[in-house]
Amino acid sequence: MRIAQVAPLWERVPPPAYGGIELVVGLLCDELVRRGHEVTLFASGDSISLAKLESVHPQALRLDSSVKEYSIYEMLQLSRVYEQADKFDIIHSHMGCAALPYANLVKTPTVHTLHGIFTPDNEKLFMHARRQPFISISNDQREPRLNLNCVATVYNGINPTIYEFYPQPDNPPYLAFLGRISPEKGPHLAIEIAKRSGWHLKMAGKVDVVDVEYFEQEIKPHIDGKQIEYLGEANHVQKNALMGGAVATLFPITWREPFGLVMIESMASGTPVIAMKMGSTPEVIAHGKTGFLTQNVEEAIAAIDQAAQLNRYACREHVLTHFSVQQMTDGYEAVYQQILAERFSQNGHVRSQSKLRSTH
Repeated sequence: MRIAQVAPLWERVPPPAYGGIELVVGLLCDELVRRGHEVTLFASGDSISLAKLESVHPQALRLDSSVKEYSIYEMLQLSRVYEQADKFDIIHSHMGCAALPYANLVKTPTVHTLHGIFTPDNEKLFMHARRQPFISISNDQREPRLNLNCVATVYNGINPTIYEFYPQPDNPPYLAFLGRISPEKGPHLAIEIAKRSGWHLKMAGKVDVVDVEYFEQEIKPHIDGKQIEYLGEANHVQKNALMGGAVATLFPITWREPFGLVMIESMASGTPVIAMKMGSTPEVIAHGKTGFLTQNVEEAIAAIDQAAQLNRYACREHVLTHFSVQQMTDGYEAVYQQILAERFSQNGHVRSQSKLRSTH
């Protein structure tokens, strides 16, 4: 197939540190290329991919202080994609609602992966475009009341081979927290769990501008460099070591997390996850086998000693079986074929089927 992958411009593909969407898009593009597809990636100009790269800006927008209006570059990128839509068999957008107005202007079908959440504002646009094909990244992410055309759920995947497996946690023992330092990710709850249980907590993650006040007021006063450590934003190697050496990774979210890559990254490293039972967590964690689903801080504290007894090999095997880049790509390929088959049945003509098949 000839496939256009459209990524946000805020971060490079793949990201040097934090960036869930960009990590997934990078892995998907490379695997599709390996399978023989002709892939064009629309992303920031500093992106690294096996796919052909096209960009309207030379670097990730977050690195360019001269950029004041992100939406302008977003529109420039989408205009470039859809001006050449007839070059592709399918367009795969990871841009949220931004691509919705463009998709109906061309004959080439667009499929949208829903990486985020629905808000009172963006719901209006999603409902207007409800007949376009959407892919959810967890079943919980879907909102049946919106009546969107969700054609499949495709779980995010990672490349487990680049995650070192830690058969035993480090000594002295500690708990890990990794993620954006924001209220919805629950780092304040991770600190509460550590303080009330007496455990050492190592934290890593970026602080966005909108979360600086939260960090300064709710997190920083508790960082003592001894029981509560904050290590800043971590790259891949640092993340792997941080989670792999922990007895458990805390995932005390306060919102309906659409997926949560941290969970599968931790399990790939061999470390079970203690998470709040909301959003995607029941779909990602095998309760009592690769971690624990808890309702509150008290249950999370009680789960720590139990997590220490879990089989760390089972944690990694869970990822290999359910959340690898190969499984993710299989899911997306099936969606592409389904959409193109439906388009063919409706209008009786789609490009030569020999061009649509993967050669892997």
